[in-house]
Amino acid sequence: MANDLDQMQDPLGLQRLGYAKPLLEVRAHRWERGTSAEGTEQVVEETPVVLVYNGVPHVVMMATPVDLEDFALGFSITEELIRRPADLESVEVVRYSQGIEIQSGVAPECESVIASRTRRLTGRTGCGICGADSIAGVLKQLHPVPPGRPVAPAAIERAVESLLSHQTLNAAAGAVHAAGWSSLEGVVELAREDVGRHNALDKLIGALLKRGVDPTTGFVVVTSRASFEMVQKVTVLGAPLLAAISGPTGLAVRVAQQAGLTLVGFARGARLTVYTHPERVAR
Repeated sequence: MANDLDQMQDPLGLQRLGYAKPLLEVRAHRWERGTSAEGTEQVVEETPVVLVYNGVPHVVMMATPVDLEDFALGFSITEELIRRPADLESVEVVRYSQGIEIQSGVAPECESVIASRTRRLTGRTGCGICGADSIAGVLKQLHPVPPGRPVAPAAIERAVESLLSHQTLNAAAGAVHAAGWSSLEGVVELAREDVGRHNALDKLIGALLKRGVDPTTGFVVVTSRASFEMVQKVTVLGAPLLAAISGPTGLAVRVAQQAGLTLVGFARGARLTVYTHPERVAR
């Protein structure tokens, strides 16, 4: 009877799981060649994560509960809530039975900006702009990127292939995006994963900022389409090239063109398409 009551009060099992780990084992039936077998499968977690600044909740994002300190910094920078990494004075990840809070302390001079941009909806897994209530809140200030050195097509191909070896969560459970930082030679030096493509990129940018990486010394590669929000985040970082395994949107192409970013899509195997500033992709 107690188990039935628990199920009624907590139908999603949030209290039982506690969101402690990014992967979860579940019972499942697998069919193969007309035969089924019951066993366990790994699935990736999707957790409500509340970003709180100086005690005031800002937004709830659905994210994978790993590398959340990187996420806090990357999100704060790319959403232009803070001016520089030093403005994020403290970060504490607090896990509750029904989700996670990232409690961040920010410089007092950033509070008014954050208050003016507080979102009113949950940021769903595939949404980078949920809750924004104006066009100005979506289309942010243009950030021109520096020229950067040329990147060989073969280096982009190597980076896409190299990123696979960094996708440990996706290898275990699938359904996970990745964003990687590659050297100009095509070696992925750092990667982050998340069920949300925007979250994966924010985590990567946060990790790069914490390490003080010069954004002109490499490029970003992502396992998703190149929407305009992804382009905007990369321009805030200052990287000169973004390569995606899928295609871009029209707005993404326009923003990249205006910002001076080289936007590469359909980077799969020996094929890639350069949509903006093709002079930066050269043998």
